Amino acid sequence: MTTGQADGWLAALAKERGDLDRSSTAERVADKLRAGVLEGDIAPGRQLNEKALGDALRISRNTLREAFRLLTHERLLVHEYSKGVFVRRPDVADIVDIYAARRVIECGAVRRWPHAADAAKQAVRDAVALGLACRERGDWTGVGTANVRFHQALTALAGSARLDEEMARLLAEVRLAFHVMGDPEEFHRDYLPLNEAIVTRLDAGEVRQAEESLLTYFDRAEDHLVTGLRAKG
Repeated sequence: MTTGQADGWLAALAKERGDLDRSSTAERVADKLRAGVLEGDIAPGRQLNEKALGDALRISRNTLREAFRLLTHERLLVHEYSKGVFVRRPDVADIVDIYAARRVIECGAVRRWPHAADAAKQAVRDAVALGLACRERGDWTGVGTANVRFHQALTALAGSARLDEEMARLLAEVRLAFHVMGDPEEFHRDYLPLNEAIVTRLDAGEVRQAEESLLTYFDRAEDHLVTGLRAKG
């Protein structure tokens, strides 16, 4: 990420400080930083400057440090002694563990399709449509964001706020791995058609086949990420 991009990210974050009033908690600060990871704005290896973030959000250093502690517990940040706090780079063991959890959560949620609210089903379709629109204009980072939203929407079919929160944490780690892979087009171009196929099967009432397609998707994506991380050392 260039200095200009970093400054732009801080400026955008500063515009949201109105959401963080005196009653704000470290959890809400952590939510905003996690969202930056999910949207692809904060890359692995980036150092988080306490003063810059504190000034941008107008929060105390203690509140920010508590948010850092929460995100370190979620494996999104790492504290390096005498150096500071950095966005963590997932390793192979992380990816294997994350995909084990995703298979359980998302496949279980997909089985809820026949009973899910219409709005929840539409959110799944909308995420695929967003990915297609981003592809059309050559915005492959946007395709990655749409992919995250697709999997969030699949999880939301279960109607569980707790699962939604857990998936946000898991997908934030996955998004960091996306960054490590490099070229977003090379990584994402083969997965958007799989998302389309899953939605098509769900709309056709082929829930079991959609779940099988999702499992195939996970096998492919896990292998892709593991191979890529190993190659990049």
